[in-house]
Amino acid sequence: MFSPFELPSGLVLFVTDTLASPAGWVLHRGLIDHLKGVKSDTQKKAIVLSVSEDLARWKAIAAKSNLHLDQKAASGAFVFIDVLARVHPPDTDSPLPVLRPVLDAVVSALGPDADRTDTLVIVDDLATLDWLGFSVLDITRFCRALAATCRKANATLLIRQHLLAPDAAPDELFRALNQLCTYHMEVLPLASGRSGAVSGQVALHLGPGTPKSGVRLLSRSVALQYKLSDGGAVFFERGTGAGVL
Repeated sequence: MFSPFELPSGLVLFVTDTLASPAGWVLHRGLIDHLKGVKSDTQKKAIVLSVSEDLARWKAIAAKSNLHLDQKAASGAFVFIDVLARVHPPDTDSPLPVLRPVLDAVVSALGPDADRTDTLVIVDDLATLDWLGFSVLDITRFCRALAATCRKANATLLIRQHLLAPDAAPDELFRALNQLCTYHMEVLPLASGRSGAVSGQVALHLGPGTPKSGVRLLSRSVALQYKLSDGGAVFFERGTGAGVL
């Protein structure tokens, strides 16, 4: 699914980042790699649930990789869901599932033949919902229901949450999402600060309850470094500079 980790499909990937090391490129790269992947008998589809980025930005970034989302949308292979156009921050805590209209939109987009389609569902970003006043309970309920829906359809789910700092104490939302995920990907700044040659580093952890597999896990101490360019991210081991994996 995501180079260079070669993650399998049908999982829940929880991506965290900070202001010093934003992970938007992971989501965009995931979308591009998925829709431009090797053709097979299985139809490919991507569903993006966006809170902070509009459709124009998704189109512009995809176009740089010669992926035209208008064409994909016309064929049904790409669906964009503007979360805040469907729900509004509640004035008070509500016992009702306030994010249900978004879940209903995903179920509709998956369609009746979801189990025969290779689908990627991207959620960006949950921290903004938290900041806008949606309760942790609302967001957690929604993510659990969304993960169950994706598992039923054998779809891959990619969720991003912003953290205040890499070493900040885990909050309630982080703990809930971490319990839900198959893998947790950390996009981290360099410990030594900014560098013109290195944009940041990526670590990959196994989610709680996930059995070990052949996927290469990376702790923070051996995290892969990366450099961003218009064509995407170039990865290299620490100290190897431009050595591409």
